[in-house]
Amino acid sequence: MAQVDFYVLERVDEHARDMLACKLAEKAWRLENTIHIHAMTRADAERLDKLLWTFRDGSFVPHEMAGGDTGAPVTIGYGSAAVESRDLLITLCDDIPPFAESFPRVAELVTSDETCRAKSRHRYAAYRDQGHTMNTHKI
Repeated sequence: MAQVDFYVLERVDEHARDMLACKLAEKAWRLENTIHIHAMTRADAERLDKLLWTFRDGSFVPHEMAGGDTGAPVTIGYGSAAVESRDLLITLCDDIPPFAESFPRVAELVTSDETCRAKSRHRYAAYRDQGHTMNTHKI
């Protein structure tokens, strides 16, 4: 069973959630983990790809879009296509990705938007019912 951490932001905006995804990916990478960030759409994934280059001055997080062949420790994907298991899955989706079970750790990022929070409650219940270890962090 995976450890699932819900990071609940005080802010409503998606940019804050994207920034948190970048920060978590950088921290995990510096701890020598492999990471997959999963977005809802191609446009979301491409925005994260660009943001990982610019989110903080002096930051370097080696990454690529999923399916690339460089072997980067951070990959970014979207949709329902399966991805290779890594140490950490950072998800920005409304639903649990179908491949989430193959990851030992999952980070769910939630804004304070009521719709986002309502959908996260359903994911929380699903993870809990599957027997995963659950944690919640208010940011």
